Amino acid sequence: MKAGSVPATEGGPLRGASRRLTRYILGKVVWYVLALVLALVLNFLLPRLIPGNPVDALIAQYIRGGSAGQATARVYQAFLEEFGLDRSMGQQFVAYIQNVLRGNLGVSFAFYPAKVADLIAQALPWTVALQLPAILLGWILGNVLGALAAYKGGRFDRAFFVGALAVSSIPYYAMAIILLYLLAVVLPIFPAAGGYSYGMMPQFSVPFLLDLAHHYALPFLSLVLISIGGQAVGMRSMAIYELGTDYVNYANAMGVRENFILRYVFRNAMLPQVTGLALSLGTLVGGALITELVFSYPGIGTLLFQAITLNDYPLIQGVTLFIAIGVLLANFLVDVAYGFIDPRIRAVQMGER
Repeated sequence: MKAGSVPATEGGPLRGASRRLTRYILGKVVWYVLALVLALVLNFLLPRLIPGNPVDALIAQYIRGGSAGQATARVYQAFLEEFGLDRSMGQQFVAYIQNVLRGNLGVSFAFYPAKVADLIAQALPWTVALQLPAILLGWILGNVLGALAAYKGGRFDRAFFVGALAVSSIPYYAMAIILLYLLAVVLPIFPAAGGYSYGMMPQFSVPFLLDLAHHYALPFLSLVLISIGGQAVGMRSMAIYELGTDYVNYANAMGVRENFILRYVFRNAMLPQVTGLALSLGTLVGGALITELVFSYPGIGTLLFQAITLNDYPLIQGVTLFIAIGVLLANFLVDVAYGFIDPRIRAVQMGER
């Protein structure tokens, strides 16, 4: 060993690798912070590009066919001051950023005096309960079926691939409309809308849970079918690629047991699928909002639609900011995880040779 060199066991190369990983993560943090800042700016501006004034809708509810007078004008001005809409756009933006930094999403215009955070907290469990099981079940079944099709090949693979590709090509909302028409209109097996029947009070009882499951079935099925198709197509392609690689051919030539080879084939094929699962979980809240609208399901999608319809600036901002943070956080965690798993990604990102 040359004088002055640092052996690997003393941490020289390891220390350098650690510094590279730290720079890689810090670089990602900077980019995602900039993306978050841009999301905040757009989150503030886009709702205000919607035609109309949110106070007009509130005043219309108060008048209810009566004539507008001085009292109405005073109420109108009071609402403008209460919601800060009498200030300039710059002052409104500064107040918005200050509230976000304090964790205050504001008060809803349309559902005044309800807080935006409370409204999101009420709708979020419905969305999570619908989409989380659908994502997980669709991911598991899709990967198992895709791997099986790649392994079996032949007519089974061709028939399965055509079916999975056809299902995965259907948008979420189109599948929801198809199932709604077939299983709630033509064959009225399931209810067409709502999270539970009108007149029932949410409670932990057998009748309510059965009714809840009855309303839950169609939205859940529409999400699961699309998820299975997409995951199966992706897993099948990756498994076929891995089955044709040199290491598989070499292992077969050496007489390695097939079960042993397949274990590594499908483990390698799963890596992109795990990334897809992480991103799906990150976009959980905003993954299939239109499906909730089709079934009038009381989740985040329905809440956002109501907010847009009523020009409820704080509620629109709160929901879209919640979705944007989830997407950015999921992508950031995937990038960091890849940096730990595969040093080649760090090398490419940092321009190493």
